Amino acid sequence: MAEEPKLNMLFMSIVLSLSQAAMQHMGKITNPLTGKIDRNLEQAKVTVDMLEMLKEKTKGNLVKDEEKLIGETLATLQLNYVDEAKKGEKEEKKEEKKEEKEEEKEEKQEEQK
Repeated sequence: MAEEPKLNMLFMSIVLSLSQAAMQHMGKITNPLTGKIDRNLEQAKVTVDMLEMLKEKTKGNLVKDEEKLIGETLATLQLNYVDEAKKGEKEEKKEEKKEEKEEEKEEKQEEQK
């Protein structure tokens, strides 16, 4: 089939495109339209899940290079997602502590009045 190389390239392109989108949603790379870091872990998870679905739906129909690409891409994205989720938890805890300190400070000020 003469179209096979074209289909292989299109498959690899979609995997790489989804990978870039997931990395952008994780805040690992800048948004090319805004030049800013946009972090949306929910959307990143949806994108990673889409790649996982694509891997499952194409199982047995991929050439070796395609299998390797989607497998390695998913592994990289999943590790990065876990890393970013942990960062998010740390940031939330930091914010909670900061709010608690501000509340304590306000309470002390109220007591002094």
